[in-house]
Amino acid sequence: MDVPSEYRATKASQKRRPKSQKMGQPPQQMQPQQQPYYNDFDMQNQQQQNYMQHFGQPDMFYGGYNPSFAGASGPEQLAQQYLNDPMANMAMQYGSSLAGQGKDIVNKNLEKVMSSSKVKYYFAVDTAYVGKKLGLLFFPFTHSDWSIRYNQDEPVAPRYEINAPDLYIPCMAFVTYILVAGMVLGTQDRFTPEQLGTQASSALVWLIIELLAFSLSLYVMNLKSGIKYLDIIAYCGYKFVGMTVSLLAGVMSSKTVYYCVLLWFCISLVFFLMRTLRVQIVPQEVDDGHTRGTKRSLYFLLTVSLAQPLLMWWLSSSIMIYRKL
Repeated sequence: MDVPSEYRATKASQKRRPKSQKMGQPPQQMQPQQQPYYNDFDMQNQQQQNYMQHFGQPDMFYGGYNPSFAGASGPEQLAQQYLNDPMANMAMQYGSSLAGQGKDIVNKNLEKVMSSSKVKYYFAVDTAYVGKKLGLLFFPFTHSDWSIRYNQDEPVAPRYEINAPDLYIPCMAFVTYILVAGMVLGTQDRFTPEQLGTQASSALVWLIIELLAFSLSLYVMNLKSGIKYLDIIAYCGYKFVGMTVSLLAGVMSSKTVYYCVLLWFCISLVFFLMRTLRVQIVPQEVDDGHTRGTKRSLYFLLTVSLAQPLLMWWLSSSIMIYRKL
């Protein structure tokens, strides 16, 4: 087959050469680039060396602040200038002295109102005292000696004196009353978590109202008494024992049993409070040998004693007496 005349075979020697070859320079051979190879062991060694090299230097990458990054005015220098200022030192000393004085005043006033030693006295009980006290609350009619013994102008601890008031039984009775109330509401298909809070808050509010009312009555009537506000809380808290027992009796049997147990404990508690408080509230004596304040003391005793059955019925009847719609 004939090849066209326009086509001419190109010789190998006529191919385009590099400029360097045209100028008579020998051709340069291109060497492949070698990439560095790192293994895990080398990288760990290098990181360890860098860490040891910068260990202890307060730079921003290794756990500190280097003021060279932020210029001459770093926070450390500003703090040092503030501490060197005499007015700043005086202000700091004055503020610390005021804080110390305020703390001392608060501690003194708190110690006067409620000291730890006074509170510990009301919880100094044992198992024998708790058993005897519960028996005295339910059956106070056979008890004859209602006086409280004293030791160097201080009352004897409740574990050694059954007539002394305590806060252990009222606190435990209050918690048990809340739990039993929740159980009773559960048997009536009325239990909700909010009901426990409602019962607890209502009982606490009434207890606070009793404390304020009786303390104010003692002050207004000008009655000479050694009763303290913790004693009032203890005497008013004994009603939770009868409320708990009456609710348990009612949920296990019937409402008739609930009323019978509640009535019995109301009578027992009124008798107990009348005999106990009569010893502690002393009528005022005058020069002619007569006493004043006897009627006022009697009115106060009757008010405190008769208020407990009313509150027992008010707080427990809303739980026990329920009619389905």
